[in-house]
Amino acid sequence: MKYRPEIDGLRTMAVLPVVFFHSGLSGFSGGFIGVDIFFVISGFLITTIIEDDLKAGRFSIVGFYERRARRILPALFFYLLLTTLFASLLFLPSFFIDYSKSMASVALFISNFYFWKFSGYFEDSALLRPLLHTWSLSVEEQFYIFMPLAMWLLHRWRGGLRLTAFAAVAAASFALSVYATDVAPTANFFLLPTRCWELLLGALLAIWGRQSTLPNLINNLLAIAGFLAIVIAVFTYSAATPFPGLSAALPCIGAVILIYTGGAKQSIVARLLSTKPFVFTGKISYSLYLAHWPIAVFLRYVTLREPGALDAIFIIVSSYVLAVCSWWFVERPFRGREIISSRGKVFASAATGLFAAFAVAYGTIAAGGFPNRFPAYEAQAEMLHLKKKPQAVAAGEDQTWRNDRCFFENGDEFKNWKPENCQLTKTSGDVAFLWGDSYAAHYVPGIVANAGQTSLQIYEYTYAGCPPVLAYYSYARPNCQQFNRNALNLIKTLNVKHVILSGRWVDLRVRGLDLLQDTISTLKALGVDVTVIGQSPMFVTDVRVIGFEKAALGEASSSWPTVIEANFNEQLRSVSKGATFVDPIANLCSGGNCNYIIDGQFVYFDSGHFSDFGSALVVKRYFPLSYKSAYNN
Repeated sequence: MKYRPEIDGLRTMAVLPVVFFHSGLSGFSGGFIGVDIFFVISGFLITTIIEDDLKAGRFSIVGFYERRARRILPALFFYLLLTTLFASLLFLPSFFIDYSKSMASVALFISNFYFWKFSGYFEDSALLRPLLHTWSLSVEEQFYIFMPLAMWLLHRWRGGLRLTAFAAVAAASFALSVYATDVAPTANFFLLPTRCWELLLGALLAIWGRQSTLPNLINNLLAIAGFLAIVIAVFTYSAATPFPGLSAALPCIGAVILIYTGGAKQSIVARLLSTKPFVFTGKISYSLYLAHWPIAVFLRYVTLREPGALDAIFIIVSSYVLAVCSWWFVERPFRGREIISSRGKVFASAATGLFAAFAVAYGTIAAGGFPNRFPAYEAQAEMLHLKKKPQAVAAGEDQTWRNDRCFFENGDEFKNWKPENCQLTKTSGDVAFLWGDSYAAHYVPGIVANAGQTSLQIYEYTYAGCPPVLAYYSYARPNCQQFNRNALNLIKTLNVKHVILSGRWVDLRVRGLDLLQDTISTLKALGVDVTVIGQSPMFVTDVRVIGFEKAALGEASSSWPTVIEANFNEQLRSVSKGATFVDPIANLCSGGNCNYIIDGQFVYFDSGHFSDFGSALVVKRYFPLSYKSAYNN
């Protein structure tokens, strides 16, 4: 394939928005679409190379994977080494264990599956995972398993059907992605079946016609349209944009257009992308992509805050410098044959590196994250009560949430819910029904502790990861809709007068907060009073880590900024018409700072769930224990 500098320039249009977005630079709210552009470019280049080799009769599956290994693995190993070094120096044991699990998945090229199962791309837990960005590498590697074989088979037996076959697969993948936008957003983001259409767009262009033959004027206008499509997505999309699905089509089509209108008959946009600054940044884009996210994560871990303007500049500059070094000293030498000349040595080195990464990860997990790295931690833990066992969520541990009886985590055990097991207060008053996920269950210890302050008969009905929204669907929690629908039956059977909805409402941002309004309307039609408890405070990480880090620095403050947007609960209130709305953040925080220690005890046991102490405190402050007064704080 003849070198096309504008494609390197297009890589710059892909990587810089991602770096700016993850650095916290204002204005680049849709910078994550750069990954989608990379997918289109990768699909185009890989298919072009395979197509040329097939036509020339020199195609080899082994040769293909040798080139992929030379291109991808040296820089990946370099950054795994650096990231593991910093993780071992900075991360407390639980974080180091989580990091090691993700590194093991990277070594197996299944990190997209790991992060799908254990975090969402826009969730707060993801912000402290240095290898989160490797999900896209796994998607590409999984694509590389199927694409060369499919190209070879179709070329040999059904050459004329290639375009039709790949177009059909791309259409099916796109349709699945559009469908999954609402019903399985996390799986939609991370997995190949809903992403391969983006790679196949590039592949289809490579097979159908790689370069434009349009008149100059039309070619230029088309290129400008493609450029604007990408720019519009970068500056108008946000974490609230349903993605990928239909929204991803705009930047992907923009990338296809820019590739098509380049080549020998370059458009004015292609000429811009062919300039030296664009081309050079495109050349180092792989290293820049690998470098920027760990730097942002470690900075966030050290500061325990979201990056500010100066932090963003530091992330961008340091990422660029590191990327230049790794491109010059790692990528370039290993891509050629200067260091490893034979194919056998390439595969042996690749296997050794991947095995070493997996072995280090497994050893770290087995060693419990090497807690002896922090000799001062034990003393600080005693002082701050960090060794106190946190409120349990998992079955088989402490049962203050009434696990497996009233709080469920898997399957359809909720069908065995019994009122006698889940009545939190023994009174003869009206029946109240606490319905939600773990962010409803964390009020249970406090309700029990304050049982003497209410005349209500309060029942618990909660399921991990299932906000109390009838239309909510989760691929990871496929029983959510059935669980929530069953709540309506229980409300009727128990003659419930008051329903209290509480949940991790930030999970509705992608699907739309307005889904809550339909649930409220359904409940009101049943003749019950409805109270919505808004989003409670959440922090960038476990408050025990915040407490430890601050104590280690000699700081005595017991408050820290919440990661919840200042106006989030107001947005939630606006879609809670017909219900009484309670704002926990207004009750517990001031100026965005929230106390995580009160009277020497932790209010939370992780980054957002209330401890038993905290639950008793907040229930007394704002939980609707009586309906004689208005709880519209």
